[in-house]
Amino acid sequence: MVFQPHAYQQHCIDKIIELKKIGLFLDMGLGKTVTTLTAVKDLKYNRFLVRKVLVIAPKKVAEGTWTREKDKWDHTRMLRVSAVLGSRSKRIRALNTPADIYIVNRENVVWLVDYYRNSWPFDMVIVDESSSFKSHKAKRFKALASMRPHIERMVELTGTPSPNGLDDLWSQVYLLDGGERLGKRYTQFRERYFDPGDRGQNVVYNYRAKPGSEGSILGKISDICISMKAEDYLQLPEVIYHQVPVVLDVKAGKAYHELERKMVLELPGDEDNISVTSAAALSNKLLQLANGAIYDDDHSVHEVHGCKVEAFLELVESLRGKPVLVFYNFQHDRERILKALEKSGLRIRELKTSQDEDSWNRREIDILLTHPASSAYGLNLQQGGNHVVWFGLTWNYELYTQANKRLHRQGQNERVIIHHLVCNGTRDEDVMKALDRKDNMQEWVMKSLKARIKAIRGGMIS
Repeated sequence: MVFQPHAYQQHCIDKIIELKKIGLFLDMGLGKTVTTLTAVKDLKYNRFLVRKVLVIAPKKVAEGTWTREKDKWDHTRMLRVSAVLGSRSKRIRALNTPADIYIVNRENVVWLVDYYRNSWPFDMVIVDESSSFKSHKAKRFKALASMRPHIERMVELTGTPSPNGLDDLWSQVYLLDGGERLGKRYTQFRERYFDPGDRGQNVVYNYRAKPGSEGSILGKISDICISMKAEDYLQLPEVIYHQVPVVLDVKAGKAYHELERKMVLELPGDEDNISVTSAAALSNKLLQLANGAIYDDDHSVHEVHGCKVEAFLELVESLRGKPVLVFYNFQHDRERILKALEKSGLRIRELKTSQDEDSWNRREIDILLTHPASSAYGLNLQQGGNHVVWFGLTWNYELYTQANKRLHRQGQNERVIIHHLVCNGTRDEDVMKALDRKDNMQEWVMKSLKARIKAIRGGMIS
C-alpha cells in the first residue's frame, strides 16, 4: 500500500527528523506508528543519521503491531525488524540478528540496560506508550534514564501523556531533555508547580497544581512536544477502525492448531460438501479458540490460552482511563474478562438495565461490558465515551455495525474509535476480512472455511 501522509502526519515526520528528542502526544488512530516508521526509514537510509533503532513497547504491541505496520506500507516494507522477546536466550539471539529496528517489551528494559551497560548500541530509541514511564521511581525509568548519554535520538509516543495529572509529565520530559525544561529533579518540579493537597499528620497524600501551572508547563515543553487530538486533526472518515494484533505464544499456538486440526479432521465428507450448519458450528468453535477458551459437549469451559485477555488488558491500560464499551461473543469471554479486571480498580458494569445506560452516559463507568445481540439496537450511549473494543468478533455485519452505532450517533462529540482484538493465524483474521467486504458475507464465510479445511487436510497446516 502506498503511504500518502496527511498534513499533520507530514508535520510530525518533519519534526522527528528535525529534532533529536521529541514527544508525539497523539490520539490513538492518528497513525503514530507509520509516521514514526517513515521518519526512521528516512533517517537511516536517506540521511544516514541513525544506525540501530530500539522500540520499547507494551508486550502485545511489541509482538505484532510494529512488524505488521511496517509490512503494510510499500516504503517501509524493506525495514528489518527483530523482536527481542521470549526467554533470555531468544532475546540475546534477537539482539545478535542483523536488523534496522529492535523491539523490546517494556518489562525487559532493565534487563536490556544491564545486558549492554556502557556498550549500549542503540543511537535512536522510540518509546511507544511513554506514559508507562511516568513514574520517576520506577526501575524501567531509572534504567532508561541512565542510558541518555548514549542515545542520540528519542521519540516518545502516547495518546495521554498525563493520565493522572500534570505530575506524570516530569519523567517523560526528563527522558527527552535531561531536566532542562522541568527541572533536574522531580522534587524541584513538584515544589515549583504544585501545592500539597490532602494530608494526615506528617504525610502528604497528593499534590494539586498551582494556578497557571498547566499553561506554564505546556509552554516550556511546546518546542519538543507535539499534542494533537483526533477530532482536531484527523482527515479520515468519522469512525476509526483499529486492529490490535494478538500473537499466540508457542504453547497457545500449538494448542490452538492441534484443536483446530482435530475438529476439521472429524468433519464428515470433504470441504466441498460441508453443510452450512456444520460450517457455522466449526466457525463458532474456532472463534472460541481464538478468544482463549472453548466449550465441550457438556458445556464445560476449557481455557486454552490467555493471550487475548492479556492484549485486552494492555489496550485498556493504553487508553489511560478513557471509558470503554466492550463487546464479547461468548459467556466464557465475559467471565474471563471480569476475572481479569477484578483488581484493576476500574469501575466495571455489565449493561443490563436503563440505569446502567444512564450511569454510562454520566461517565460513572470505566468499562461497560455487553453482548452485541442484547445492545446493538435502540440504546444511546454516545455521551459516555468514544472507544469500542471487540474482544470477540462476529460474522453478523448488521449486528456489528448497529452495535458500533451505540456510540457513533448524533450527540457524540469525539471521534469514535473501534478496536478489534485479532488473533494472528486464526479464524479472527477471516472475520475481519469478511467485515471489510461488507457484502456476500455468507459466501465468504463458506469460502474461507473451505480453504482452511482443504489446507489442513492437505497437510499444509499442522
